[in-house]
Amino acid sequence: MKLIRELRRTLDDAGLRGSFLVRDLRSGDELGIEPDLEFPIASLVKVPLALATLERIRRGELDGSARVLVQPGGITTPGPTGLSKFRHPACVAVDDLLYLSTAVSDGTAADALFALTPPAEVAAILHGLGLRGITVRHTMQELMETPVERLDPEDSHLAHFLAIEAGTAGRGHRVPQLDITHANSGTARAFLELVQALWTPSPIDADVAARVRSLMADNVLRHRLAPDFSSDASRWSSKTGTLLNLRHEVGVVEHADGQCFGVAVLTESRVPAISQPGAEALMAQVARTLRDHLRHR
Repeated sequence: MKLIRELRRTLDDAGLRGSFLVRDLRSGDELGIEPDLEFPIASLVKVPLALATLERIRRGELDGSARVLVQPGGITTPGPTGLSKFRHPACVAVDDLLYLSTAVSDGTAADALFALTPPAEVAAILHGLGLRGITVRHTMQELMETPVERLDPEDSHLAHFLAIEAGTAGRGHRVPQLDITHANSGTARAFLELVQALWTPSPIDADVAARVRSLMADNVLRHRLAPDFSSDASRWSSKTGTLLNLRHEVGVVEHADGQCFGVAVLTESRVPAISQPGAEALMAQVARTLRDHLRHR
């Protein structure tokens, strides 16, 4: 297809390889670029974590109002937001940890939830709901123990260079967090199946699905795909994921006219730089082009 070839070329020229899939959640029509290419998923794992936690609350196995004591130096997941920056002990309800983990992408909050529902149990709940293709193996603290954490800030580009150069053709990697046989992993298609199940009738309990949707609607990180999907006539709900040279986002755009599209974008960059606003913008442009083609064909 000419459009897909052109978009692949544009991505390659910018040093990006990506797995894109856009689906009309009403009709099932979809369009993508390498939608079955598996990636480490970074913070995208917080959506399955939220789903599993809420499912356990529904079953009565957890109490959403129960308070969890988070100690500085206890759960020590580094990160730029929320409890990750706290300097003193804090008691936070499970329901509020869900907000911090999903909407604010707080790694410490996520690991407090993983302490209640370990990765293997999250994976089992996903499978029990008929959701395949997303592998949950480890906590956020393990995710963040990459070479960049051991380097001085001025040398962090070396970790990005290693991320780019140390991979294998089979998606293995010398950095364990970037090796799909070791890391939490998934594909654009698997995440589209997840959002499809959250936005349309499925084995997921309706109240659980509604809560996950509200958490994704409250996402405060809106610099990646949101500029191309948010407007007065649409609602964008999503979750981002970022690690070294990986930049991901998965979401749903709901239009005032009733149309509803799931969007999944997982990318890796060949440019050894932390800040890449051009890559962020191009991801959104490619995803929107796919959505526009589906919407008007």
